[in-house]
Order: sequence, then structure tokens, then C-alpha cells
Amino acid sequence: MRATKYLRMALKYIDIGANLTDPMFQGCYGGSTKHPADLDIVLERAWQHGLQKLIITSGCVKDVDEALQLTAKDERLYTTVGAHPTRCGEFLPDPEQYYSDLRSRIKANPEKVVAVGECGLDYDRLHFCAKETQLQYFEKQLSLAAEFQLPLFLHMRNAHKDFMDILERNREQVKACGGGVVHSFTGTLEEAKSILAFGGLYIGLNGCSLKTAENLEVVQQLPNDRIMLETDCPWCGIRPTHASHKHVTTKFPTVKKKEKWTAETLIDGRNEPCQIGQVLEAIAGIKQQPKEQLAAIYYQNTLDLFFSGAK
Repeated sequence: MRATKYLRMALKYIDIGANLTDPMFQGCYGGSTKHPADLDIVLERAWQHGLQKLIITSGCVKDVDEALQLTAKDERLYTTVGAHPTRCGEFLPDPEQYYSDLRSRIKANPEKVVAVGECGLDYDRLHFCAKETQLQYFEKQLSLAAEFQLPLFLHMRNAHKDFMDILERNREQVKACGGGVVHSFTGTLEEAKSILAFGGLYIGLNGCSLKTAENLEVVQQLPNDRIMLETDCPWCGIRPTHASHKHVTTKFPTVKKKEKWTAETLIDGRNEPCQIGQVLEAIAGIKQQPKEQLAAIYYQNTLDLFFSGAK
């Protein structure tokens, strides 16, 4: 038991995508409060399970402000700054002011902002934001990344051609910012190869990347030096119905009803940063490679992109 615990603690992780500003971590689900705010408990559990750093995902100015408040409380917390494709409509009332608002947050917080994003294209959810708006303001945010020489935290859903066309058209800006990561990847092998062939881009994997047998075939063929780990919590956990679930060995006590919350249990269906080890276990099982070896590679990949010079 002691040896197993030590091995678990010896593995080091960085979660590149944690939605810590989500109301679920304040005990609120669908506008209804079910239990006390427990973000502090969630974070403590993360640190106990090997997390060294967490990058909070921000998808709009409001998210950025909330994330920066959190990062000020812990040196291990960082954030992205950007507009998610489904939130790009927020640019429309005053595009220059919204851009300036994002820019000012980056400029004022150089020690805490590690990427521009979450930005990209999402054609699965055009009911939230029209394609033309997404295209325009994804491309505009590339200028932010180039100006501040920050990597990109990228989102792409069912929009691969337009996504790659924009990156290709702005290749010099992407190069100037040092590249980026296409997070929560669920695409085809051909799409993955296209992303990697561009140069300077990594692929972020979480539970949503590991749902189907087809997903697993893609992950099996991804080069380890281009992979990063994430949870995308409180979403994208590995569920029992996922093809990757058979590879998961680390289990957590859970409660199914949110009202039954305790500080010692996870809530079934709400993903937490501490569960990043399950993503590693799934990938190790898929690739049939030692998880310790993969953890070290993925950790270094993340340092190289977001924390150059850190150990």
C-alpha cells in the first residue's frame, strides 16, 4: 500500500485545461445550489494527487477576471486569456474595446497569463455564435498571441479545414507566439496529422478524447512528444461507457446525488483535476507503455510550451 501511494505521488502532472470558474465548483448546478462551495477542497485534492500546476481555462473577459482572482491566491495557478468561439459574439457591440479588455488583462498579469485562448472554431454549436463571427475573432486573437509572444490554447470542433486555413494564413504570427495546443482533441487521425505537420502544435487529451474505439486508435498513433494532459474539468471525465475506461485503475469514492456531497468524496459526473491520472492511465494502456515514462514526457512537453525554463 505504501509503495503504491508513493508511486502515485511521485508522478507529476500539469492540467492544461481546468474550468475552475465553473459554478459547479461553487456547488451550483443549473442555477440551483446543491452543496457548499468546495473549490478549495478540490484544489487540495489535486495537489495531493501530483498536480504541480493548473492552467485555468478562460473563455471570455468575465472568466478572465474570475480566473485572475483565483491565480492571485496560489502560485501554482495560471490562466489563459481569450474568447471561446461560442463567446465571440461578445466582441460585436464594441470589437476594439473587447479586444482592448483582453489585451489589458494580459499586459497587467505577465506572471499569471500563460496562453491566449481558449480560441478557435466550433461548428457543432453555431446556435451560440455564427460561423462568420467565429472566423473573424479567432483570427483577430492571433494578433494578441503574437504581440505578447504567448502560446495558443486552441479549440476546434467540426471545423478542421477552416481552422487550419486560418493558422496557415497567419503562420508567421503563430510562429512568433511559439505555437500552441489543440486541446480536448476528438478528431480523426488525418486531422491530427495535419495539425502536427503544421509545426509547433501539440494535442491535448482528456476523457472526451478517449470515448470511442476510433478515438483510441488515433491516440495510439500520436507521437508522445506532441501530447499534453488535461481534464477540461468539470466536464470530460472518463465514464464507464468510454472505450478507455478498461485501462483506468485509479478509483475515487463518489456520490451520485449532489446533495450527498462530502469533503472526502467526488460527485459522480463532475470531473476534477485530481482525475488527470486516469487520463494518463488510459493513454498508457492504449499505447502499452509505462505510465511513469509517459508522465515525464507529457510533463516536459507542457513545461516547454507554457513554462519555458521551469522545472
